[in-house]
Amino acid sequence: MRSLTLFLATLITSPVLANSFDRPIPQAQSATAEFWFALASLALIVALVMVQRMVARR
Repeated sequence: MRSLTLFLATLITSPVLANSFDRPIPQAQSATAEFWFALASLALIVALVMVQRMVARR
């Protein structure tokens, strides 16, 4: 029984059964996505400045 288990474990983990890695192809971003990313980035910067000013007052 041990040899059967060892054989099955070896068979299951063999690299023959593994699929090759297909590298993902990056997609181009649309102008709308770039606009919203820029807007979100500016909002994050404004929020960080506001938090820094609130913390500096205390």
